[in-house]
Amino acid sequence: MNTTPDPPLTSELRAKLAAAPVAGLSAQLRRKGIEGVFVDGVHPLVTGQKFVGRARTLRFVPFREDLFKSHGGGYNAQKRAFDSVEEGEVLVIEARGEKGSATLGDVLAIRAHARGAAAIVTDGGVRDCEAVAAVGIPVFTVGPHPAVLGRKHVPWDTDLTIACGGATVQPGDILVGDADGVVVIPPGIAEEIADATIAQEEEDGWIARQVAAGHPVEGLFPMNTEWRARYDADRSAPSDTSRTAS
Repeated sequence: MNTTPDPPLTSELRAKLAAAPVAGLSAQLRRKGIEGVFVDGVHPLVTGQKFVGRARTLRFVPFREDLFKSHGGGYNAQKRAFDSVEEGEVLVIEARGEKGSATLGDVLAIRAHARGAAAIVTDGGVRDCEAVAAVGIPVFTVGPHPAVLGRKHVPWDTDLTIACGGATVQPGDILVGDADGVVVIPPGIAEEIADATIAQEEEDGWIARQVAAGHPVEGLFPMNTEWRARYDADRSAPSDTSRTAS
């Protein structure tokens, strides 16, 4: 068993990941042979929101009357999770992709926001959607549903390995979300993935400028030896983002 602590999510690394698109991060993870990292089916409740943070996990199990009676009321796992999420963490909820019930509403969104949470990700529904959106915390969900938690779920436990949107998420994993979706990054390679993504974005931006200037994509995307030499020469020249290859 690996007991080595995860490297910290420093402010510098957080800034790199915030600057990197999820699509680019996923491409670099794929190059490392890591593909089981997509939280499928979730979308931002408010267009344009993005987040970076470490995972804090909460698991719901399917509704059963006796279990909801013992675990659903009072200060249950759901309320404990929202009360204890820390600044910069992402509260990740396993709801089995169930769309027929909400997993949070405006009061809990307000609590997470007040605690400084970076985001909430749930593969279940959200109720009070307009009020939740107004809170300001990024919320990624499968969609709205007016029903309360107890219609489909029993809040069960926290701070354990869960499945959310088909992805395994462990406490401390790094999640990044934007308009393209949410990706889970193993903490030990986060710095490497962030740096590679930023470098690739720079390269892709240069390619896009050549295409915009009229060059065909053949040999350019991806770059052949000739185009690679031009790119390297441009990178070593004085900075001018408006430059295109002749």
